[in-house]
Amino acid sequence: MLALRKTRPATGAELVETGFADRLPGPGMVEVAVSAAGICGSDLHAVAWESGYGFMAAHLPVTIGHEFAGTVTAVGAGVADRSTGERVVCWPTLTCGSCPGCVAGRPSACEARQIVGLHRDGGFAERARVPASTLHPIPEALAFERAALAEPLAIAVNAVDLAEIAPGDRVVVLGPGPIGAACAVVAQDRGAEVLLVGLNDAPRLEAAGRLGLARRHDLADGTLDAALTRAFGGRADRVIEASGAAASVGQGLAALRPEGLLVVAGIHARPAEIDLAQLVRGKKQMRGAHDTTPAAFAAALDLLTREGPRLDALITHRLPLSRALDALELARGGTAMKVLLHPDMTEGPDE
Repeated sequence: MLALRKTRPATGAELVETGFADRLPGPGMVEVAVSAAGICGSDLHAVAWESGYGFMAAHLPVTIGHEFAGTVTAVGAGVADRSTGERVVCWPTLTCGSCPGCVAGRPSACEARQIVGLHRDGGFAERARVPASTLHPIPEALAFERAALAEPLAIAVNAVDLAEIAPGDRVVVLGPGPIGAACAVVAQDRGAEVLLVGLNDAPRLEAAGRLGLARRHDLADGTLDAALTRAFGGRADRVIEASGAAASVGQGLAALRPEGLLVVAGIHARPAEIDLAQLVRGKKQMRGAHDTTPAAFAAALDLLTREGPRLDALITHRLPLSRALDALELARGGTAMKVLLHPDMTEGPDE
């Protein structure tokens, strides 16, 4: 079968023909015929072999990809809650169960968590074998493409939860990529006034408009201060940083009112400099958001069920798995929103 694999601790990934050594999945494992898989920023960082992804070296070669949905084709020994023919989506986080966070019932604080598609084989393949605990059933009414949005949407829900966004809050989201746009949608769904901000991001900001996000600003067209004044008449109550650009963290802090809250959800390849005097004197708060929670994942599936047609606008490109390397370049280029790979697509339009 065809799969996109990270084979070396260096820049790049390879499309290879591979297979499974055993006829059936191992104990606790489930085989899934992948129908749709989304390219995440983490996949791009891993392929580029950026700082912070060296942990993968001990696990190579590995099939990347963790935003996927499909149909169960086989189950291993001891799996009682999944069955063949079942439609499922992957939440790729595996916790250790024994660290202080896990013992305290806070799996998001696990100190030894692993991610499908980074630590072990993932979903950029015709079939994936993953732990049964990572798979969640989806209703027949939820198309596989929409279901593949569940994990990134759950990331956004968690970031909004951490930002403690309430109706009427003035919210700035920095970065109009898939996570940033999803954060803006979730915040707006909760009654907030939202401004989505990018830098030389016209195509993505245009796509965000199709998501129902009316307030959008490109920093190439004017300062953030000016955009804040137009949108809110002043600074924001909450800022979510989802750009991954180090300078964006300082911009977000400056955009906050006193006692405002900044949530950093972007993955940054370089350290960021922040004005600590501004943080302290403004009595501002700063939190890091990564991964998601069971409640946020459930909320994401609910939102996809309720608002699926609107959220389809997050998907801007669809390519066959055989063109995965082209898809990576497309996602890296900054013009696409969410790029989906379809293992069963032979050839077709990019959009």
